[in-house]
Amino acid sequence: MQIKIQRWLFSLLIIGALFVGGCGSSPVADSTATSNPASGENISLSPSPSPAAVAASSQFSNLPRLEGKATVVMTVKGAPITIELDGTNAPITAGNFVDLVQKGVYDGLVFHRVVREPQPFVVQGGDPQGKDPKFPTARLGTGGFIDPKTTTERRIPLEIKAKGAANPTYSQTLEEAGVKEKPVLVHSRGAVAMARSQSPDSASSQFYFTLTDVPFLDGSYAVFGYVKQGMDVIDKIEAGDRIEKATVTQGLENFKPVQ
Repeated sequence: MQIKIQRWLFSLLIIGALFVGGCGSSPVADSTATSNPASGENISLSPSPSPAAVAASSQFSNLPRLEGKATVVMTVKGAPITIELDGTNAPITAGNFVDLVQKGVYDGLVFHRVVREPQPFVVQGGDPQGKDPKFPTARLGTGGFIDPKTTTERRIPLEIKAKGAANPTYSQTLEEAGVKEKPVLVHSRGAVAMARSQSPDSASSQFYFTLTDVPFLDGSYAVFGYVKQGMDVIDKIEAGDRIEKATVTQGLENFKPVQ
């Protein structure tokens, strides 16, 4: 019983720490690993897009997409971190990330949250306000990408594809949508996912790396890729370290920007 209580308290502590302050609509919460990657269920769902999926595709047509894989190399402390993005299973989330990399949004941004105690959790960054060294550290984690075309913050929908599904579930956690299958992309060590607030469609530019498997957040936050090389670099990141440069090195032909 004591062990169960300790785990429950730890989960509350972690989730609370990842919901960054400011306004409730700001894209700042966080997630980490949750489902069982070893699970091999073979679920057969309808192969044809549902009306909801078609509507979602039309609704988010103003957002960039990645139709396939792409590789991003992020340099921190002079060392490279190689990330493989999965636009097959998270086209909007991965496309948004590629677009921001292409725009240079992440260059110079700070990692404002690093959680390793009481056990390893995440390294989070991507708040554009962090590019200003004079911006108050306490307020980092409340900002998102301001699209110069609209002069408003670009937000993307929560996008999670369940195993066996033809299309991702949008704007709902899998539990809210009544989906019992596990996500295709789980929060194993080295996952890259979008941070958000309580609103499912509040993610913008903030992302996080998982430092370990944290399955209790699978199905609630959008994983869109995995670190292929450089976890040793991520393991040494401290709050205040900056992204020196982020570059798309492969797969740009799969990127579909908004025209």
